[in-house]
Amino acid sequence: MGAQDNRWRLRRILTIDGGGIKGVFPAALLTEIEDRIGQPVADYFDLIAGTSTGGVIAIGLGLGLTAGELLQHYKEFGASIFPARRTGNLRRLVRAKYSLAPLRSAILNAFGERRLGDSRKRLLIPALNLAAERVYIYKTAHHPDLDRDYRVPAVEVALATVAAPTYFPVHLAGGGAFVDGSLWARNPMALAVVEAMGVLDWRRDDIRLLSLGCTSMHLDVATEKRVSLGTSYWGARIADVFMKAQSSSAIAMAHTLIGAEHIVRINPDTTARGFTLDGVEHMPELEALGREEAARALPALERVFFTAPAEPFLPCHKLGAALPPMPEPVPVA
Repeated sequence: MGAQDNRWRLRRILTIDGGGIKGVFPAALLTEIEDRIGQPVADYFDLIAGTSTGGVIAIGLGLGLTAGELLQHYKEFGASIFPARRTGNLRRLVRAKYSLAPLRSAILNAFGERRLGDSRKRLLIPALNLAAERVYIYKTAHHPDLDRDYRVPAVEVALATVAAPTYFPVHLAGGGAFVDGSLWARNPMALAVVEAMGVLDWRRDDIRLLSLGCTSMHLDVATEKRVSLGTSYWGARIADVFMKAQSSSAIAMAHTLIGAEHIVRINPDTTARGFTLDGVEHMPELEALGREEAARALPALERVFFTAPAEPFLPCHKLGAALPPMPEPVPVA
């Protein structure tokens, strides 16, 4: 539906954080829910937002893939995306840790030639355009003014949101130089709520939000907290600090906008397990943890999110043979 449809109904939002190969956790959690309810989880949500690996999952769900199919893609292609033979430490000072080619191949295998406009769900996918020095949010045509992104190939949208600096090269597309959306919106729940209220004109009391992280780890600063911390310390940790702060801010903003009682956040602490963004060896543990969390949470989730499917999404603009030329991307602040 477009923003013009303002009739009352419960509006359900799913958001999925960034986290590299740790995306196995939310994929497994959603797979377990699908196994138990017997239906694709995407059928029950009105808006899906995802950043980085969460963006890949969100796009896949929108295109009609089940969570189980997406989980299988992680298991099948994870080792080729993050191979054991990695770039040497000296070489990594000037080159990305991994090639983008296996990642592109894996995403193309999942999405094919489909475009963002093929999504059956409203989507919100953050990225960062270095060329324009602006954040960018890819969106389906869920408002009359959103008349461009729906024509972009789904593969290009996925690569734009998932190109994590130092891990992958910058993704060049459509006149932009895109890097991982996690640099500013690793947790996209606040963006999704703002989109729901500000663009789709949904009432705050009608919104219910299910937010999935890719597991959490404590920031390790305790031993040095009484000393002056310099570049050698913060150089390896500052990105984690920024992302942790952004997620905390997103949670606080979403609570303020729609109320904490309307939000379910699932993001277990796994500090003791040492999961990493490229640790493919942890995929079995991440899958098991995701399934366990789903089994634990489903009785409460089912009453709110999985009682009846969402109404069909009717985009304001549709893909067709007579499309006008696609304009160059215009960054959004």
